[in-house]
Amino acid sequence: MGTIRNIVILTGAGVSAESGIDTFRDSGGLWEQHRVEDVATPEAFARDPDLVLRFYDMRRAAIQTKQPNAAHLALAKLQAQWPGRVTLVTQNVDDLHDRAAAALGVAAPDLIHMHGEHLNAWCTACDTRSRWAGPLITRSACPSCGSAALRPDIVWFGEIPYRMDEIFEALREADLFVSIGTSGVVYPAAGFVRNARDLGAETLELNLEPSQGTAWFDEARHGPATEVVPAWVEEMLGA
Repeated sequence: MGTIRNIVILTGAGVSAESGIDTFRDSGGLWEQHRVEDVATPEAFARDPDLVLRFYDMRRAAIQTKQPNAAHLALAKLQAQWPGRVTLVTQNVDDLHDRAAAALGVAAPDLIHMHGEHLNAWCTACDTRSRWAGPLITRSACPSCGSAALRPDIVWFGEIPYRMDEIFEALREADLFVSIGTSGVVYPAAGFVRNARDLGAETLELNLEPSQGTAWFDEARHGPATEVVPAWVEEMLGA
């Protein structure tokens, strides 16, 4: 590898799977009882808001019983100790990266939740976001404006991911792009490796098995995230 200062890391469901959070596309996973069209689109929310709110209330309660695993903690350690910039972009809507950073004392981690966060509620009346740990099915009032227009702060299919300008700016400055625990099929994130390559960054995949985008990476290492991610972080910090 050449001289590496700035690193952009994309994480997906595979990072949180070993914490007991269902991966997005497993046969026995998150969507088994519900088609995506029924719970993860604006149209679904308009058609049957109770179904959608119950679904996300269940997910929000579940993630609060889970803990960061060795992969989350290793990435927080890299952010704490790396001499350059480490931008962590996650497709995950859990808060395990946030909690890992807090556990290691990383005060303001460079962390982008591109698909939103379970522990936020978004008011569609006043466009504010509030931390939210309880249910939304109760039609609680927005803390900012008092309306009952709260929805999960989740980017649904057909909606634009958050903070894309910041992500592309980080990719422009990256010397290394790493994709961890992603399927390589959900865009725009699946295209980041090609953006990074076109901009001259080195690229690395860390995944349980080859993803649909493996061929685009300079190097790929496969195995459980709690094994391959800490090993890679130690290698980087040791170098």
